[in-house]
Amino acid sequence: MSAIPQSRPSLLSQLMQVPVIVAALGYLVDMYDLFLFSVVRVPSLKALNVADDQLLTEGIKLLNYQMAGMLIGGVLWGILADKKGRLSVLFGSIIMYSLANISNGFVTSVDQYAILRFVAGVGLAGELGAGITLVTEVLPKEVRGYGTTLVATLGVMGAILAYFVADLFAWRISYFVGGGMGLILLILRFNVFESSMFQKIKEKSVDQGNILMIIGNRKRFSKYLMAILVGLPIWFVVGILITFSPEFGHAKGIVGVNAGKAVMLAFSGQVFGDIASGLLSQYLQSRKKVIGLFITLSLCMMITYLLIPLEDAFSFYVVCAFLGFCNGYWTLFITIAAELFGTNLRATVATTVPNFVRGATIPLAALFVQFKPNLGVINSGLTLGIITSIIALIALYFLEETFTKDMNFVEKD
Repeated sequence: MSAIPQSRPSLLSQLMQVPVIVAALGYLVDMYDLFLFSVVRVPSLKALNVADDQLLTEGIKLLNYQMAGMLIGGVLWGILADKKGRLSVLFGSIIMYSLANISNGFVTSVDQYAILRFVAGVGLAGELGAGITLVTEVLPKEVRGYGTTLVATLGVMGAILAYFVADLFAWRISYFVGGGMGLILLILRFNVFESSMFQKIKEKSVDQGNILMIIGNRKRFSKYLMAILVGLPIWFVVGILITFSPEFGHAKGIVGVNAGKAVMLAFSGQVFGDIASGLLSQYLQSRKKVIGLFITLSLCMMITYLLIPLEDAFSFYVVCAFLGFCNGYWTLFITIAAELFGTNLRATVATTVPNFVRGATIPLAALFVQFKPNLGVINSGLTLGIITSIIALIALYFLEETFTKDMNFVEKD
């Protein structure tokens, strides 16, 4: 008597697994907290008695503190996730950034604000990489692109939520809401199980989370560097063009541009971009082709944002939304980074790569400020936009296609 063939689990049932849902909700809270500062930058700094002509300078300072924290946190959490497990990071990071963001609601000086943005940055750095790593290891290769798309889509909605919460409540209350959501999510994480791939390598004598295996190996370091460079245009758009949209709007003669609204609309666009890029990647069975398309579209929208005459704030916001859509390859970029490396280094890579891209805001902001006196706001942004896009396309060319890559492998000396 022949055995009855077992039906394969449906796509929906695979995506509704606890690790996938919890990773997605974690990224939602992560993005809420990360971009809340962009939304409340002006009102919070004014409440701390910062003069109008210092809002840009002090805003860049606080942004740099946050990004510096993410650079350091990316390395720390990535190594910890490969050495101790993905769950250790999912618990530790959310506790740190939740408490830090609650503390942000109590600041009374810019210096206190800067220190707490740094601490929050360290905590925020671990969330996405550990979540994406866990999802790519839990789901089969045929559907893992859908899983990472789900994580990114819910995550980007966190940035949109930040705008609406900040619009309804005072900036201090908005920080309390973010910290509270994180602590609630912490309770849900007690039901998450560890990746079986990670459990297997724990039983073997495999070097785990050793960043020297990346830095000290020419081939691995080259892949690692190319993976970082591919993401540069995304954070240039978010960290410079959108965060400082009031300054760009003023330079174009547009009155009344609100940074919070620009952030909300940009990330609304990115929700649709993430969905579109994820589905297109599954259809074409390629990460690289879709990423290349979106980088090219992003450059076109940067030029539109900076050079095309716009009559009013409404038209400006529409362009912000399209810029966000073109940023929709964020998930594919992190997914391809995770797929490039073995299980013993995967979390280190998936956590550090996006945070080094985020941290690139520091030199990009410094270059923007350096260029501005001679080139002006518009031409400074255009110069950096073209440079980051060209670098990203060159880096993408040298990366391997990872769509069909088996994830169950380790890196050896």
